[in-house]
Amino acid sequence: MHFPSLTVLPTSRSVIEAWMGYNRNPRIGDGELYDMENLSSDRFPVLAPRKPRGIYAAPTSCTGLIAKDTLCCTDGSCFVMDGYRLDMGLDDRPKTLVSMGAYVIILPDKKYVNTADLTDWGSIEASFVSTQAVSFTLCTLDGGAVSPDYTQPETPESPEDGALWLDTGSSPAALRQWSEISGLWAAVPTTYVKIASPNLGKAFEAGDGVSISGLSGTLLDAETGAEIQNPDLGELEGSFVIQARGDDYIVVIGILESPAAILNPVTVERRMPNMDFVIESENRLWGCRYGVAAGGEVVNEIYASKLGDFKNWNCFQGVSTDSYIVSLGTDGAFTGAVNYLGYPLFFKENCIHKVYGSYPAAYQTQTVNCRGVQRGSEKSLAAVNEVLYYKSSSGVCAYDGSLPREVSAPLGDTQYHSASAGSLGNKYYISMADPEGVYHLFVFDTARGLWHREDSTRADFWCRARNELYFLDHGDGKIKTVLGTGEKAEEAVSWMAQTGSLGLTEADNKYVSRLNLRLRMDPGAKLTLFISYDGEDTWETVCTLECANLRSFTVPVKLRRCGHFRLRLEGRGDVHLYSIVQTVERGSDTCSALGQTLGGGKA
Repeated sequence: MHFPSLTVLPTSRSVIEAWMGYNRNPRIGDGELYDMENLSSDRFPVLAPRKPRGIYAAPTSCTGLIAKDTLCCTDGSCFVMDGYRLDMGLDDRPKTLVSMGAYVIILPDKKYVNTADLTDWGSIEASFVSTQAVSFTLCTLDGGAVSPDYTQPETPESPEDGALWLDTGSSPAALRQWSEISGLWAAVPTTYVKIASPNLGKAFEAGDGVSISGLSGTLLDAETGAEIQNPDLGELEGSFVIQARGDDYIVVIGILESPAAILNPVTVERRMPNMDFVIESENRLWGCRYGVAAGGEVVNEIYASKLGDFKNWNCFQGVSTDSYIVSLGTDGAFTGAVNYLGYPLFFKENCIHKVYGSYPAAYQTQTVNCRGVQRGSEKSLAAVNEVLYYKSSSGVCAYDGSLPREVSAPLGDTQYHSASAGSLGNKYYISMADPEGVYHLFVFDTARGLWHREDSTRADFWCRARNELYFLDHGDGKIKTVLGTGEKAEEAVSWMAQTGSLGLTEADNKYVSRLNLRLRMDPGAKLTLFISYDGEDTWETVCTLECANLRSFTVPVKLRRCGHFRLRLEGRGDVHLYSIVQTVERGSDTCSALGQTLGGGKA
C-alpha cells in the first residue's frame, strides 16, 4: 500500500537582540526602528524608554538661560538667580546670555550683571549730553591746568629753562618746552585736553573708548567769554580714549590753541556695536555683523572688545589690550558663532571663519569653505566630548577643527530647520522643525552612533549646569530637566516603537509561525503589540500586557501568512525589550500576484 509523501517545509529562526535606534530611510535593518517616541539608548542594546523629565521652574516669560554657579535665566524684565529676582528693565525679546568671568552679558539689551555681587549691574553703553557750557583746556594727565608761556607762530626769544611754547605755526599746533642744556625747543610727546561740564565724567571710566560730537556750535573764550570767530576744535571731534576722569570732567589726548567753551549740546558716548552673534573667548567678547551698522554704514565685520573689558569696543592705542575690528570678503549673513577649543568661530551657511592669534596685531582670520550653520539654527551649536555639532542646511554635522562631516543620515530626507541644541555626557540633544512646522526632539548618542526620537518638544533654549541639562519648553513655558531633577513632570513615560518591514531578505513566500518577545516590565507598566501585514496601513492588535509586579515575560505570538510585516509596540512605564525571535516556515516562490507557480513547489 502506497501513501503520498508530504514535503516538510524548512524552518529557520532569526533573532533581533540589539536595538540600533532611529532610521527613517526606505530600507533599514531588522534592529532599527522606522518610527519611535520617547525611547533612549541608555540601556543599549535593550529597547527601553527615556527617563521621566523634571520641572525646574515655571517662569512667567523666560527669554534666556545660562549656567553660572547655578542656573540663571531672564524672566520678563528681571534677571533671576537662585530665586533672587533683579529687575533690570529688560525687554521681552529673546536673549543671548554670555558669560565673562563673574559677569553675565545680556543681549540685545546691552546690559550686564555681576553674579558674585548682584548690586553691580548696569548698561554696557553710556552717554552724556551737556545741558550747560562745556569747557576745553590744555591740561596735564591728572587734569591740572597747563598755561603756555608763549602762544605764537614765531620762535620765542630768550626763553627761560622749562618754558612752554604753544607753536601755532605748525599744523596741528604743537606744545614745546625749552631746554637750557640742549638749547633746543623739545616737543612735548603727549598733550592732553580737559573737557569739563557738570556730571560729564560720572558715566565713564579711565580707559573707556568714547566718541565726542557736537563741537560745531558757538564757541566762547573760556577766560573772557567772548565769542571765538575761527576756533579749531576739529581734532577733538571723533573717537578718543579717556586718560583720566572726575565726576565733572574727562581728559583725552589732544591739543588746543586756546581755552574755549561751547554752549550747544556736546555728546560723549561709549558704544557697543550692533552685532548678530556674540561669544566670549580668551577674556574678550567677540561678535560679528553683516548688514547695516549703528552708524548707517553697511558692514561685514568681526569685532573683539578690549581685553578683560566688555564695555569697550573702540580702544585703539596700538597696545595688546586694544579692541579689534576686521572686515571680511565673504558674501552672506552670519549664521552663528561659538568659542571652540579656545578659538572664536564665526559661521555663514557656506563657510567658517576662524580667528587665530593672542593679541590684535597678531590676529589672523582663516576662512574655510564648507558646510556652515543653517540660517535660523544658530542655537544648534553644542560640543560633545571636544567635537562640535551643529545643524547645517543638509543635516547635522560634526566638526573637529578640520572639516565637518554629516552624522544625520538616519534621519532620512526630511529637511529640518530652526534647530536648537544642548549636550550632556555623550549625547547631543537637538529640537528642530520639519517642513510642516512640527517640531521633533532627537538625541544623538555620539559614543554609539545611534539616533533616537523622543517627542514633539520645541526647546527654545538649552543649558547644562550641575550635571543636568535644562531646556525651556516652548509649549508650556516651563524650564525642564532631562534627567528628572526637580519636581516630576511625568509619572510614567508613554512610548512607541515601530520596526521597518521584517522578512524582506527572503525571496520565497513564508509563514511566520511564531514570534517570541523577551521583555521585562516594572510594576504599573503596560505594553500593547500591533502588527501590519504586507505594507497595509491598518494595524491589528496582537496582545496587551499589564504588570502589577516586577517580572519578565516570554510572549509567544502566532501570525498569519505574509510576505513581510511590521511590528508596533506602544507602552507606558518602564519596559525593557531584550529580543524578538522569529520562527519562519518557508514556502515556494509562488507569485500570488500572478496566481501561478513559477517553481512548481508547494507554497
